[in-house]
Amino acid sequence: MDKVPMTLDGYERLEEELKRLKSVERPAIIKAIATAREHGDLSENAEYHAAKERQSFNEGRISEIESKIANADIIDVSKLSGKIVKFGAKVKLADEDTDEESSYQIVGEHEADIKEGRLSITSPLARALISKTVGDSVEVVTPGGSKGYEIIDVKFK
Repeated sequence: MDKVPMTLDGYERLEEELKRLKSVERPAIIKAIATAREHGDLSENAEYHAAKERQSFNEGRISEIESKIANADIIDVSKLSGKIVKFGAKVKLADEDTDEESSYQIVGEHEADIKEGRLSITSPLARALISKTVGDSVEVVTPGGSKGYEIIDVKFK
């Protein structure tokens, strides 16, 4: 399987989620299944089926996280520097039409959260930004049409 690029912060969040799923969610689901079994006929027991479905989802998520952790290619952003956009960079952009400024950190796919300012390395905007430098303009094709951005600043934590 391919290596999964991620920041150290993203790796730690995955480990925390895995720990919670195994030590909190799994025992709670087992208890819910046991309680539902006590209610008798399992074929028409909605609580039992819901708990089993929850168990299936939880175990699937555990497996997914374990796979990502096993294949993690952790990139320590604190050791990176320069003004060229690369994985882990915090990029400050200005919309060329509105002069509205926004900032994003380019991160691995699984740790992307646009509301938190974390942009997936596979997104069209991140792909357009990679290897560019401060002062460069990039054009990104979006569902609403083409958008132009100017790179104002590039930082690494």
